[in-house]
Amino acid sequence: MLRNSKSFSSFSVDHLEKAKAFYGEVLGLALKDNPMGILEVHVEGSTPIVIYPKSNHVAASFTMLNFPVQNVEETVSLLTKKGVKFEHYNEPGFRTDDQGIFRGEGPVIAWFKDPAGNILSIIEGA
Repeated sequence: MLRNSKSFSSFSVDHLEKAKAFYGEVLGLALKDNPMGILEVHVEGSTPIVIYPKSNHVAASFTMLNFPVQNVEETVSLLTKKGVKFEHYNEPGFRTDDQGIFRGEGPVIAWFKDPAGNILSIIEGA
């Protein structure tokens, strides 16, 4: 029934203008204002992602959006210079290094939050 449906992802933020500045200026993504008062994020090779304002927004406690990159360490360095703060985890079997990069079992990955507290990641070689 939905096999031929072109799906897309969406999530909420508490302040659309802050999201626009973060996703457009800090992350350098292509954005499009939608007449319905939502923001479309365009990533090459993907369906547009919809970001919508929600007055009672609650940030998710899980990764909402992943960005595959060639080199996580290089991308962390570039984003850190733009003011992005990476998450640090220190749990058994799940520790990030001083830069916030996880180099354990599985892919090299680093997590950060948008201004609304939504968790995003950059992941190497995905």
